[in-house]
Amino acid sequence: MTSNTEAPENRYDGGCTCREVRYRMTSKPMFVHCCHCRWCQRETGSAFVLNAMIEADRVELLSGQPEMVLTPSASGKGQKIWRCPNCRIAVWSNYPGAGDAVRFVRVGTLDNPDAMPPDIHIFTMSKQPWVVLPKDKPAVQEFYDIKTTWPAESLERRKAIPRR
Repeated sequence: MTSNTEAPENRYDGGCTCREVRYRMTSKPMFVHCCHCRWCQRETGSAFVLNAMIEADRVELLSGQPEMVLTPSASGKGQKIWRCPNCRIAVWSNYPGAGDAVRFVRVGTLDNPDAMPPDIHIFTMSKQPWVVLPKDKPAVQEFYDIKTTWPAESLERRKAIPRR
């Protein structure tokens, strides 16, 4: 028997601190980025945020119902942050550029966040000076070109997402 942190391959469970909201990612994400921008620092109260980008239909809600909080963003378009209504932990976000079809799952809410290290570090121009980036991972000053950075399989998955 497996524990909830030893999920079968390509299945990842997670949730909020109080465990009211539980979810399952039914596949690996398309891409994981570690964002060091000031907005992410402010929103998380930390030095960065680690987001796993995955199709919304590959995230199953196992229990609870997160509530959406619309927050301002640097783009001026805002972002939807989905939080547990009880403990207020953010479990995922939706950004206007990707729409509701892509969830940016907060890696720290996974039962085993070690399974999803970042593929890239972004907005490193505003990273905290004491954060040391690993030499074996790409890092960019601002954002990256998805077409040249994402693996081919992830680009195919992205292309298959219905556009608004």
